This record gives sequence, structure tokens and C-alpha cells, in this order.
Amino acid sequence: MSERLRVIVWNEFRHERDEESIREVYPQGIHAAIASGLQEMDPDLEVSVATLDEPEHGLSEERLERCDVLFWWGHMAHGEVADAVVDRVQKRVLEGMGLVALHSAHYAKIFKRLLGTTCSLTWREADERERLWVCNPGHPIARGIDRCIELEREEMYGEPFGIPAPDEQVFISWFEGGEVFRSGNCYYRGNGRIFYFRPGHEAYPTYFDPQIKRALANAARWAAPAGGRWVDECPNVTEPREPIGKSR
Repeated sequence: MSERLRVIVWNEFRHERDEESIREVYPQGIHAAIASGLQEMDPDLEVSVATLDEPEHGLSEERLERCDVLFWWGHMAHGEVADAVVDRVQKRVLEGMGLVALHSAHYAKIFKRLLGTTCSLTWREADERERLWVCNPGHPIARGIDRCIELEREEMYGEPFGIPAPDEQVFISWFEGGEVFRSGNCYYRGNGRIFYFRPGHEAYPTYFDPQIKRALANAARWAAPAGGRWVDECPNVTEPREPIGKSR
């Protein structure tokens, strides 16, 4: 049996409430679809959800303390995320909590802060076919996935993508209009692991695709804490481990 991981799926939950066409695709919300897919693919995940309009955005210190991996979907309300919540999420990532940033979360406050760049890109919404090519087949996030994932309709994201060079790249996308995009990127920050995964525009049923669900479940396992917690401190160590100057 796999280790039981505690996962939170966070979502703005604005498009689904405000737009009927989006609600038809995700009647329970994008977060619910992602959570259901994770539990389907990996029953040993303990998955809960949180949304923007809950107190503290559903991400209190106590709840984050119990979280192993946080999934983040955001788009239209990045600016409404309180800096205090961003601070505590950043602290937990540096301590070892995993973060999986999805689709438009490239512009989320927490993602830009952890990467330290603008995270800008080009985009077009035109019902295009997307192929996510596996460029690192030995990576744990690619386990059980064929040479590519093909999505009949998605929003295009294109280069240049204003991110630091990934520590590991798992997927690269090709779009029907000709663009390519670094769509599956891994980073290490402090003691934590971060995975950015591009697919998931709210107008398309991307999160119901079996291969997408498999990639997300794999990402949860990859991003899980490894080793002990890293504590952010800068102590003045006055007592050396070895006597200084005695062996000279």
C-alpha cells in the first residue's frame, strides 16, 4: 500500500459560479473534478478542497500544517489572494510541502514569488488540438503515460515563457496553430518541490481526461515531502563542533 498523503486542491471557484457555460463543464467546480480524479487514480490520497472565498481562502496555518501537497488553480482573481496567505504557503513549501500549479496559476502570486520571475507567456483561445509530448519518460510524473497526451480542444499557451530554466522538464506541448510550450516543469525551492502543469482551461473538460488525471496523481506523489522538515532560521552558532586551533 502506498503512503497516505494529505492533498488540498485549491481553486478560485469564480468562473463556475459566474458563467453558465463553465458551470456546464464543471458543475461542482474545477476543484471537485481535480479532487475526484486524484482519488480515482490513487485511493491512498486523502484529498480535500479549498476555495478563494472561504475564510483565509481555506488555507489557515493549521490546515496547511497538515498538508503534504497543495494543488493551485487560479485565473481571474490572482490579485484577491491575501499576501498573508501567500506568505504562509511559501513558508510551507520551503519547509517541504509540495505545490502543483495548474494552467493560469503561472500568474498566481505564490508561483511568481517562488520562481522569482514574471512567468509571462503568449496565449490564444481557439479550440485547438494540443499534444503534450513526454520529453522525460523516466520521470515519475510520466509513469503510465504514453509518448504523448492528446487533447482535442485546449487554450494555446506559447513561448517565450518567462520562467527560470526548469530543474527538470517532463512535458512539452505542441498546438495546432504551430506554437510549442514548456508544459510540465519541475522546480526545487528550499525543501519543497514544485510542478507546473499547463493544461486545464476552464472552458474545456480537460480534468476529466484519464491521462491528465494520471499525470496529476503522479505529480502528487512526486511533490510529496521527502526527508525531514527544513526550518528557516539563521542562528549564531557560538560553540563549534570541534576545538578551533588545537590541532595546529
